[in-house]
Amino acid sequence: MTRLLGWWRRIAPTLVALGVALAVTAVFILIIGENPIAALVALFDFGETPVAQANSIGVWINRAAPLFLAGLAVSIGFRMGLFNIGVEGQYRIATVVAAGLGAAIVLPAPLHILVITLIAMAAGAAYAAIPAILKVTRGVSEVISTIMLNAIAIGIAAYLIRSPFVDPELGAGENVATTRLPESAHFPGLNELFGVLGLEEPRRPVHGFVVVAIVVGVVVAVILSRSRFGFELRASGLSALAATANGISSRAMVVKAMLFSGALAGLVGLSDLLGSAHRFQPDSFVAGYGFTGIAVALLGRNRPGGIALAALLFAFLDRAGPRLQSEGIPPAAVTIMQGIVVLSVLIVDEVARRRLRRREERRARAQDQATTPVEVAS
Repeated sequence: MTRLLGWWRRIAPTLVALGVALAVTAVFILIIGENPIAALVALFDFGETPVAQANSIGVWINRAAPLFLAGLAVSIGFRMGLFNIGVEGQYRIATVVAAGLGAAIVLPAPLHILVITLIAMAAGAAYAAIPAILKVTRGVSEVISTIMLNAIAIGIAAYLIRSPFVDPELGAGENVATTRLPESAHFPGLNELFGVLGLEEPRRPVHGFVVVAIVVGVVVAVILSRSRFGFELRASGLSALAATANGISSRAMVVKAMLFSGALAGLVGLSDLLGSAHRFQPDSFVAGYGFTGIAVALLGRNRPGGIALAALLFAFLDRAGPRLQSEGIPPAAVTIMQGIVVLSVLIVDEVARRRLRRREERRARAQDQATTPVEVAS
């Protein structure tokens, strides 16, 4: 019963925040002159035909996997007290390097995919090491350095796909891209799984990399809750001075946390790369996962399970964007809704935290008064 009550207290603020976000979004839709009821119906409309419904579910899955990985990457820094805004640049660099080097090697199918995955993680970790080293050696804020490195990553990626990784068949024109990955590097999709479940198969590829994302989430959850690294990460995030007093080097933990975060960020772009794109091309590269991952991590309270639910929610809202637009609601409404959800969660959390603190203070005063001996007048 106590565990159930504790679980309810953890999710109650989020449920309240979602209700507040829905109400505020409804007011926004009224202000722009549209019907909020029609918007709500469109939000849960997956299509009229079985094929359309399958395609919509496929888009949901394809969007959720990279958002989940981005949220995990951001959450590692949050647990350490670091604000790693550089996930956006880290997964861009990792995707370019993985696409270029992956196309240059020839290996059997499972091994080829594994090597590309390790290359992407190494590239993401290497790019994340830059702000980590700057912070521990020069005291440079990771917020400033990662923001700047995001912009630099765009230039580095543009250079890599125009010089060392360019597809010779395309040349260096406007439609420049990396060499296409061989079939041994194509990650199997989940389209046939729909047929096994008795559903219509989607007409678009459903990325099977979501299975890897789930495995990564489980591994990260175990590492954070059951390993020495996870304990040191939490201890350093709560109090660097106390952690140092117990023999934990805060400087080393900053580097380790950023490397771990960057390695997870390197996985973000592989879902699209190995599942459907099979090359890096600026026009088809999906940007923005890193920034949205910050909101996903906040909404998920830096816990892998919560981040998974937050990623599903944000992917669900993204999937509904075209349907909302058909009802006359601008696409920006989805972004506004996502922002309201995060803001509502933060506000409700702060209100709940303050109420809990006041309750604990009243309880402590009551206990002090009960234990204080009463002076008897002589």
